[in-house]
Amino acid sequence: MLAIFNCQPLFAQLSTIDKKDNTLKAVQKTTAIIPGAERMDVYLPLLKGKSIAIFANQTSMVKNSHLVDTLLKCGIKVVKIFGPEHGFRGDADAGEKLGNSNDKKTGIPVISLYGNHKKPTPEDLLGVDILLFDIQDVGVRFYTFISSLEYYLEAALENHIPLIILDRPNPNGFYVDGPVLDKKFKSFVGMQPIPVVYGLTIGEYALLLAGEKWLSPLANAAYINQSPTKDESKNIFQVKIISCKNYDHNSKYILPIAPSPNLKSMQAIYLYPSTCFFEGTLLSEGRGTEAPFQIFGHPTLPDNLYSFIPKPTAGAKSSKCFYQKCYGWYIAGTNEVVLKNLKNTVQIKYLLDAYHLFPGKDSFFLKNNFFNQLAGSDLLMGQIKQQLNENDIRNSWKPLIDNFKKIRKKYLLYKDFVSN
Repeated sequence: MLAIFNCQPLFAQLSTIDKKDNTLKAVQKTTAIIPGAERMDVYLPLLKGKSIAIFANQTSMVKNSHLVDTLLKCGIKVVKIFGPEHGFRGDADAGEKLGNSNDKKTGIPVISLYGNHKKPTPEDLLGVDILLFDIQDVGVRFYTFISSLEYYLEAALENHIPLIILDRPNPNGFYVDGPVLDKKFKSFVGMQPIPVVYGLTIGEYALLLAGEKWLSPLANAAYINQSPTKDESKNIFQVKIISCKNYDHNSKYILPIAPSPNLKSMQAIYLYPSTCFFEGTLLSEGRGTEAPFQIFGHPTLPDNLYSFIPKPTAGAKSSKCFYQKCYGWYIAGTNEVVLKNLKNTVQIKYLLDAYHLFPGKDSFFLKNNFFNQLAGSDLLMGQIKQQLNENDIRNSWKPLIDNFKKIRKKYLLYKDFVSN
């Protein structure tokens, strides 16, 4: 049984960044968007007298207080914390293996759901009455929080433990674009046949996973797919989505907290669907600079391009091209300028330009096949090697994108954008 609360969206207009301080601090021009976590009047009664486990990280905030701390102050019994990539406090490197620990502030056990242990086991869930999920996502297929969500949702259904998802806005939720994953290339950076930018919130994506039967056979069998209800008095549920208020898919939501160490600005978050592909190449994607995913390049590119030297920093202790002078590009500008240039698309011109200028084309792509995992197939790599033009590459995505858009429509909780 599925319950959805207050799905009626209200229109929220563009938020703007404070130009004096190029951070994620937001100045809201109109009615503030209220994430699900802040709607405690809706979900707090369901937690009273229960033992709760929470999947969370540093973005799991209720105004100025972390969700875990807030619930403890309200007398809720939090018995376990599950942490994703980058850890519960969000300061680990991408891909860094983390062990289990105890939260220094609260003493609550923290179980890492990354590396070889991605899914809660029945032993992990002993003594847990309700599971809670609250993570700020960025709406990009290879950003691994939606893979963690999938495993968490499966564990809830397989072990018959109710799950409450506190929905948050998608900062890239205003368009759909990019190559669609072929299931033969399934990995933790892409588990389902969706485009790179899929235009759904965490809550909507959970509905799609369950509704399309894309979960494990046991979870699919356990899920009761019935019409959503707005009856807030119903306490019996499998999965509840606590929706956002004042959000829709036209919103340009400014994240109040960086979602991971190398997405430091809204410009980087907007560029990430396009520039993360460089992780699968020999080029630096800007880790160890002041603007990861806005800066990218390599020492062998022409020296008349933008120059930078990546160095170890917090959240980027090791990466490509450290201490080497690189040449490449810095995609700068205000939020509005970056969005205007992106045109609600996954830009592949950066890849095409870099490949065209790169002298050792046989070594441009890493040998570990990571580029194909990011792209979701081997088609894009082949197209780049053939130096096809951008329009031909983009047209090859269209049939699968159009099919996904039809599926996506079934699971929307908020007013949609005008189709791009």
